[in-house]
Amino acid sequence: MGALWHPFSDMGAVTQNGEFVVARGEGVYVWDTEGRRYLDSTAGLWFTNVGHGRQELADVAAKQMRDIAAYYTFGDVATPATIELAERLSSIAPMKDTKVFFTSGGSDSIDTALKLARRYWHEQGKADKNIVIGRERAYHGTHVGGTALAGIPGNREGYGSLMPDAATVTWDSAEALRAEITRIGADKIAAFFCEPVIGAGGVYPPPDGYLAEVRKVCRDNDILFVADEVITGYGRIGGAWFASTRFDLDPDMITTAKGLTSGYLPMGAVLIAGHVAEPFYKPGVWLRHGYTYSGHATSAAVALANLDIVERDDLLSSAARLESTLDKELGTLAVHPAVAEVRSGFGAVAAVQMVNAPDAFTMIRLLRKHGVSGRAVGAGGLQISPALTMTDSEVSEMVAGFDQALRDL
Repeated sequence: MGALWHPFSDMGAVTQNGEFVVARGEGVYVWDTEGRRYLDSTAGLWFTNVGHGRQELADVAAKQMRDIAAYYTFGDVATPATIELAERLSSIAPMKDTKVFFTSGGSDSIDTALKLARRYWHEQGKADKNIVIGRERAYHGTHVGGTALAGIPGNREGYGSLMPDAATVTWDSAEALRAEITRIGADKIAAFFCEPVIGAGGVYPPPDGYLAEVRKVCRDNDILFVADEVITGYGRIGGAWFASTRFDLDPDMITTAKGLTSGYLPMGAVLIAGHVAEPFYKPGVWLRHGYTYSGHATSAAVALANLDIVERDDLLSSAARLESTLDKELGTLAVHPAVAEVRSGFGAVAAVQMVNAPDAFTMIRLLRKHGVSGRAVGAGGLQISPALTMTDSEVSEMVAGFDQALRDL
């Protein structure tokens, strides 16, 4: 076995069974180093919204690198691509007078929003509002703050005390949020973090009326509402750039990454409503926070070109089409005795839940045998989040691979 230590992996099993090495990609397909082709059912790690192998994105990156590959954005420094991308994101954000804080990825975006929420209340003279609330099953990245905030206990095991000022409530109950606010006290709570559709925790769409109700609870109690759209942002939920638009959430902040560049380069961004940013725009107020690659010039140029593709190819509509097609086609898998349920119906994201959780990992190997690259999420779920370019016939091909793998199982 080589030197690479894989994230989120059982390295003993990887050493025993070997690696799945992806050498190239085109559209919704990837090829391994031996030339075998696989339909990519997950668009990488939820991110390749425009599909693999877009030459124009590589060309944009090369041109930007020849001009200025990267420069820092601390203080009053910027690059043209960074400024243009911030304006572009502000124009499509579902909040008024949106400001944009760039990060290196989703985990950075979560911790940025967490720190911003606390500092916002400090600037408002309410320094005791430090506690943040998340939900069971939620995933908010792997930094210390995001790990503590998230609702996946296994991700916290063995790390000791991470961040005591974090609480967790049931994922599907607005009343549970109300009760927790009453227990803690609204005057001590900075923000509630909410994935519109729970992603890595198993792909759980929101119950009817849930999002509107928790948004109202936050407003009623003077608590910031942070929509974690690292997965759902930039078209994946269908018909709109953000799930926050689809569900009319009017969030105080949105955390994003993944689909911002379709994974062609690492980049994240926090979209911040004007009223939250306002205290930090007064002379003499410093936000001592940021990253070396905040607003990375080449990443910004690629992000702009990626957003152009989404608009030009009308991929927001494609995601809405995929919502219907995935819901219909994946529903046929529910008859298999190994399948507990299929969760779909909210954009280009779904999950096939196995009756026995370990079967999900067996299924990954069986899917590859039948020409599909897959991934496990939550407790025994199989993630489905294809590129927004996937055609209905390619959905049928993917579902046929799942059907064959389930029969083998």
